[in-house]
Amino acid sequence: MFICAVSLALFWMAAFTLWWQMHAWRTPETLASTRFDRPDGGGRLAFSLLLPARHEQAVLEHTIERLLESSHRDYEIIVIVGHDDPGTAEVAERAAARAPGLVRVITDHNEVKNKPKALNTALPHCRGDIVGVFDAEDQVHPELLSHVDHAFRATGADVVQGGVQLINFHSSWYSLRNCLEYFFWFRSRLHLHAEKGFIPLGGNTVFVRTEVLREAGGWDPNCLAEDCDLGVRLSSAGKKVVVAYDSDMVTREETPGSLVSLLKQRTRWNQGFLQVYRKKDWQRLPGRGQRWLARYTLMTPFMQATSGVVIPVNFAVAVLLDVPVGIAIVTFLPMITAMVTFVFEVVGLHDFGRQYGMRVRFTHYAKLVAGGPFYQVMLAGAAIRAVWREQRGRSDWELTSHTGAHLAGALASAATGRDSAVGGPAPTHVSASVTSREDSHQ
Repeated sequence: MFICAVSLALFWMAAFTLWWQMHAWRTPETLASTRFDRPDGGGRLAFSLLLPARHEQAVLEHTIERLLESSHRDYEIIVIVGHDDPGTAEVAERAAARAPGLVRVITDHNEVKNKPKALNTALPHCRGDIVGVFDAEDQVHPELLSHVDHAFRATGADVVQGGVQLINFHSSWYSLRNCLEYFFWFRSRLHLHAEKGFIPLGGNTVFVRTEVLREAGGWDPNCLAEDCDLGVRLSSAGKKVVVAYDSDMVTREETPGSLVSLLKQRTRWNQGFLQVYRKKDWQRLPGRGQRWLARYTLMTPFMQATSGVVIPVNFAVAVLLDVPVGIAIVTFLPMITAMVTFVFEVVGLHDFGRQYGMRVRFTHYAKLVAGGPFYQVMLAGAAIRAVWREQRGRSDWELTSHTGAHLAGALASAATGRDSAVGGPAPTHVSASVTSREDSHQ
């Protein structure tokens, strides 16, 4: 009976998650309504763009140059570097010397380094009306600030969350799935959260009114998902969050360079969600539906960890033990949602290729399907590791390194002329379906 109960629970969780994941496809009017409107000419808001960078000398310079191409008239770039990271500091100082008045460098002297502490170090130095956050490897569209400026003024928003897209889908079998996760999250699932009034914010391409951010006390310096935590606190305080997605305007990024790096990144996000759940700020959300959505979203790591243990047991029970046919059938129920999800992912990959001008070949579809079970094992492993670390009190920040794979992809695309040459909690599954965030995370 226990196995049957768990199978039914996994089936319904996966079904709900798949339904939410298909939100933009089910309600195309939602997606259309959240596109950026055409700017009305001339920005009126001033931006302070925070760019935390740690051991990012390989990609930082390109990111700063890209930000300096912005068409907006009023912005500053604040690069935050650690006192013990001379390589990155040298790149940042060089950029500041080339663009005085536009680029400033702030040094983070915290002994224990992490992203929220770096952001909090820079917050008192922000002069703009709006604080925007980017990561050191981001490729930002030159027109983005003008569109965000208009979005703030047109909607009266306190927060504008823009789109982020991993772009180097061709790099490895797991990068293909990683890119698709971002596509589903920013193109679809995030709009559902905005509609419901509970949104775990992403870690970059997020813009917050400076006074709202200071009133909220900045970022939680000890949270491993500081972006999600900020979104929960601002949602609970009734602040207006607007999601704006346009495939031409997304910030482009690269996937982690190795499977181990991806495992650590996903562990950090999962553990961060558990920390936010334990803080209980989500309980201050005004609506019961909002609180249920928050509880479900933030507990996803627990569900993923459970599925990682239970699904193999279920499979073994169904195949190896002599059980009644009815029980065997029930244990296979999660497979139904898994199959439907695979079909949806194939359609999503085709849509991803069309929207971003990427040539998706048959081998990519084959890798997507064949790699699905192995990717789920990785996700379940990351969730189990997150729960284990949280229980052990381990909360050190495992840095995700970047190599510029998305830049190489863009250059290669430009050379072939076939793919897009423009250069940008997370979303995953239980039983191939239960979605968590992404980095948004960062």
